[in-house]
Amino acid sequence: MLIDLSIRNLAIIDTLHVPFQPGLTVLTGETGAGKSIIIDAVSLIMGGRASADLIRTGAEEATVEAVFALPEGTLLAARLAGAGIECDGELLVKRVVSRSGRNRVFVGGGLSTQAILADIARELINIYGQHESQTLLRTDNHLVLLDGFGGLFSLREAYAALYADYRATLDQIRALEEGEREATRRLDLLSFQANEIREAALRPNEDEELEQERGLLAHGEKLLCASQEAYAALYGDDGAVLDRLAEVKGKVAEIAGIDGSLGQLVDSLADAAAQLEDAALTLRDYAARVEADPGRLERVEERLDLIRRLKKKYAPTVEEIIAYGEEAAREMELLENRERTRGELDAALERLRKELAAKGGELSAKRRAVAKELQKAMEREIHQLAMKHALFEVAFEEFSEPRATGLERAEFLFSPNPGEEPKPLTKIASGGELSRLMLALKQVHPESDVPTLVFDEVDTGIGGATSALVGEKLKRVSRGQQVLCITHLPQVAAFADHHYLVEKRVEGGRTATAVTPLEGEARVAEMARMLGGVTITDRTLEHAREMIAHGAGA
Repeated sequence: MLIDLSIRNLAIIDTLHVPFQPGLTVLTGETGAGKSIIIDAVSLIMGGRASADLIRTGAEEATVEAVFALPEGTLLAARLAGAGIECDGELLVKRVVSRSGRNRVFVGGGLSTQAILADIARELINIYGQHESQTLLRTDNHLVLLDGFGGLFSLREAYAALYADYRATLDQIRALEEGEREATRRLDLLSFQANEIREAALRPNEDEELEQERGLLAHGEKLLCASQEAYAALYGDDGAVLDRLAEVKGKVAEIAGIDGSLGQLVDSLADAAAQLEDAALTLRDYAARVEADPGRLERVEERLDLIRRLKKKYAPTVEEIIAYGEEAAREMELLENRERTRGELDAALERLRKELAAKGGELSAKRRAVAKELQKAMEREIHQLAMKHALFEVAFEEFSEPRATGLERAEFLFSPNPGEEPKPLTKIASGGELSRLMLALKQVHPESDVPTLVFDEVDTGIGGATSALVGEKLKRVSRGQQVLCITHLPQVAAFADHHYLVEKRVEGGRTATAVTPLEGEARVAEMARMLGGVTITDRTLEHAREMIAHGAGA
């Protein structure tokens, strides 16, 4: 709910701070005191149009700030948190209007836009009166209000789920139809690519293995000669290293027989001879394996060239080329099954169309029955609100095709005067009539889409017992929502939980609006003024006390 409103340099308001509480709050005061300026301030907080004409004379900018209680866990709090706007239980909204035309919006302490502000405000507060953003002036809300009144939301959601499936299936069929020619071209391309990759019969890491083999084949003759010569030098030739080492070992062994200190050297020479013999045998085996095969080298080069071409066309690695071929084969299978898929989709669409028609028909029938109940309930309420001959109807217009909300649209029709046909209330109802229509709607359908309601001019053209009835109805609404009401009638003000006096004062030669909370005798005096005008008698004061006591007990 709205818990704080601060205004600076707006019209005749210099500086104004008004705290608000739950329940019914009324603002009263003489005509021209500035009550409408407070409505203008709330309108700015709702994202309404800003004009430099609103700025107080002598000031360069006007500022309006509002603080809303926004408990954690609410859908709006979660949505704001998702957008990076932390509330911590309260949401601060600020609007700055500048003469230069550079207007600024702040939400949660951060710079924002007017569009975002309007979107957020729609879930926080609504003004019912002469204001462009009223719920009743948005025709698309009429069907929502009707369904809410009739308790049809579960049926509407079931229909919407069917509609979503219907649209998704229809979109799939259209995509198939629109892509038929492209699918044929795609199938030809995929067939060529999959066959080319399949015929290549690639193996993972094959390119690395071939590169290594090519290096060996390219230097085969040199590797063979070098390994054979090394083997011969170690073992095969006359005077080979191992033969000479055997002679050295014999000489040292002869010496060690005399001088035992050289025994370890004899062992070392024996170990060296064994290692050299192993090396010689390894070289012999290596030379036997070395290939100097020009034909094989040519085949390896051709294979590597094929892999390079495939890499250039499909993917940078052999593994990715193989994966590409597998994916192409899978896509081919899907495209080749298009006819079967189309048949299945056609059958599914026909089934969904029948289910949608049945569910939509059920929803339509219940809406028409609920519309009659709403018409009776609304006319009963508005007749009590000084519109005794007014008519209220719900008109339906059927769609040529199903839509997400059903098979029809709904619009509220209204006739305030006898002998006139009901017409769209968005075109015919005045601000005061709209306020009373919304008040009536809140009686028959108390659930609301916003936590704070502002009623302006709700008492226009009424008086006597009817005005007291308006006060009772506002009080009833305020048990579930915060209600702010600007009124000229003491019969309405008597039901307030909180009463504020709006008045003009002259300070330092300048006129300024002030808002004062009224309690006790100060409230009695204001109520007496509203009852008796300029002359206030003891009887008027007593009457005021009685009205306040009656309102408090309601």
